[in-house]
Amino acid sequence: MTQTTEPIIYQGQFGEFTINDHDRREVIIYRSGLAIAALCFAAATAVAFWQPDNLERLKIISPLYSVFCASLGVSLFTIHIYMKMLHRVLQAFWLIGVVASVAIAHFYPESFALTVYEHPLTIFGVGFVFAALTGIYFKEGVCFNRLETKILTPLVPVLLLGHLSGILPVAVEKALLMSWAVLFAVFAFRKMVQPIPPDIGDKSVFAYLRQSHQQAKQV
Repeated sequence: MTQTTEPIIYQGQFGEFTINDHDRREVIIYRSGLAIAALCFAAATAVAFWQPDNLERLKIISPLYSVFCASLGVSLFTIHIYMKMLHRVLQAFWLIGVVASVAIAHFYPESFALTVYEHPLTIFGVGFVFAALTGIYFKEGVCFNRLETKILTPLVPVLLLGHLSGILPVAVEKALLMSWAVLFAVFAFRKMVQPIPPDIGDKSVFAYLRQSHQQAKQV
């Protein structure tokens, strides 16, 4: 005789809710995307530090960046954020950054990494991808009080804007980039071992916001 397990009922802010397999699957996909993105970012950083003057090796960063962007996009489409508008803004940032990155990669003859480094104005386009990533850091820092994301949230714009303006010494840029890679890896690892329900959030809030939106459309 098969024994069925009763679903766990959670008490949310606006009522009771349960967590199903679809919810869990979305969280797993979200975390997997972050893990792959963090791995690609760490690998690209290692290549840049290992032989920065080897132009052939720097070309490896381009496919790593492509996988990074794709993985980040998957995470942005499966992340659970209560504010729908913020969710859409982060997705829009990612899309703008990806389109800009493709354009930059085809417009300049150098490798993508070298182009961004030698032409800081390209950050006006590429930076949108990292603005979306920073949004994830901010969300995780607020929701889960994670130290590494609280550091990454200001670190990323400081590095990008510092390189754009040319005010940061190379040694400082290297230190910030290395810190970013390490903290991103720590963040991704901690997400993989975190219990799933907290990442799903309070589903009663999502239901309430969805109902409120539908009622507003009917008025």
